[in-house]
Amino acid sequence: MTNIVVLVKQVPDTNAKIVVSGDRVDLSAVKKVMSPYDEFAVETALKHREAAGGEVTALTLGGAGADKVLKDAKAIGVDHIVRIDSDAEHDSNALQSALASVLTEMGAEVVYCGKSAADTGAGSTGPGIAERMGWASVSNIISVTFDGGISVIAPSEGGNARISVPLPAVVSCDKGDMKVRKPNVKGIMQAKKAKVDVKTVD
Repeated sequence: MTNIVVLVKQVPDTNAKIVVSGDRVDLSAVKKVMSPYDEFAVETALKHREAAGGEVTALTLGGAGADKVLKDAKAIGVDHIVRIDSDAEHDSNALQSALASVLTEMGAEVVYCGKSAADTGAGSTGPGIAERMGWASVSNIISVTFDGGISVIAPSEGGNARISVPLPAVVSCDKGDMKVRKPNVKGIMQAKKAKVDVKTVD
């Protein structure tokens, strides 16, 4: 039974109208959503569970408002939802250290995440966590199969490469051939009642 974790991040809706107030972007009226590439990571994690068994946990770092993206993931079908509680701004090092610490505590065996977040676009979270944990890492995957392991297709020089990924590993997901499932009524109702497991950022 594989312990699968998918990282999700709450970001401003990329379709929202941007308003500048003074010298700053005013996000007060902007709806917050799951980062689009994270949706492909959730779908990949659910496909892994369906192929190999196990459970999927969605993990995020943020304040109480970030529970919304966890509930969205729960509505789609993840088993558990966990938030590292912090309203502070974190640089990549602090974020990756906190996530790696909790992933270790959770006993994660494979971690899926989006290739980059819609707000920063850095693309460093997946590789950074893998480096901290000493795990295999593959980025920008566009297709995945689970025949007795994880086999992915990712961009390579001059085309695409099929890569066999040894576990434990961090896998960063791009759109590719993935069709993301939508929540059904039952999933939405379960998500409303779901309890978020909150951990301290310390």
